[in-house]
Amino acid sequence: MSDAAWSESPSGTDSGASAGALLRAAREAAGLHVAALAVSLKVPVRKLEALEADHLEGLTDAVFVRALASSVCRALKVDPAPILAKLPQTVTPRLDRTQSTINAPFRAPGDSPGLGLMDQLSRPIVLAVLAFLLGAVVLIFLPSVQRSAPVPVSSDPGMAPTITVPVTAVAPSVEPQLPGAVSQTPAGDTAAAPVLSNPLVAEPPAPQTPIAGAPSDAAASDGIAIFSVRAESWIEVTDARGVVVMRRLLAAGSSAGVSGALPLQVVVGRADSTEVQVRGKPLDLTRFTRDNVARFEVK
Repeated sequence: MSDAAWSESPSGTDSGASAGALLRAAREAAGLHVAALAVSLKVPVRKLEALEADHLEGLTDAVFVRALASSVCRALKVDPAPILAKLPQTVTPRLDRTQSTINAPFRAPGDSPGLGLMDQLSRPIVLAVLAFLLGAVVLIFLPSVQRSAPVPVSSDPGMAPTITVPVTAVAPSVEPQLPGAVSQTPAGDTAAAPVLSNPLVAEPPAPQTPIAGAPSDAAASDGIAIFSVRAESWIEVTDARGVVVMRRLLAAGSSAGVSGALPLQVVVGRADSTEVQVRGKPLDLTRFTRDNVARFEVK
């Protein structure tokens, strides 16, 4: 088709040529090969060939067809109006959506990118898996947390914790003035126990008044618990019946022993200057000390 034939009608509508035929005639008149035109427009050659052959079903949709025709007209420097007038004005029946567009692919609704993270996490199956994993973690770590739980302490911040020290129970000893009577009486003789228990009940009131600087007596090494102080220290011991069996201020360098109905509740006023032995074994007071006051229980 010659240049005269192309410019025969301004709109191109007088001739029976289709839009594709008009585009092909314009390209041939410009002396361009279809491949060269496709490279300049950055579109596949087959799309230009389909447009020139009026095979519009091979293209994406009517919008894409009109856009491609307009691009060809601009490249060939021809009036696009006559050609666009011969192209579909409305959306044609759904075409193949898998073909790429001019510069970017069109994505169908079903081909949208993967759901966002929050959308995926909100799925029931994902929630069920997360709940299962969380329960497994709790079952794994809960026993270890319970085993490593600290010893309960008093809610009063000024009170030191009271911790029970397991000690084998023995028969109450007699008051310090009768060490011989204890050695002669069998430990399992229950008949003699009432005779020896009376002094224990009557004995505590005697030392209730603090005694400063008194030397250690002969009974300092006797008793379930023995206290030795390097500096003045207040000692208070209460037996299981609530009887205060010792309440004394021990002078520096002195010692004192105590026995009574188990368990014994012990309070040591100056833990850093006091050494305690329970049944002959040293007891570390640092575990029971707060503000230099130790509180513990002897069973």
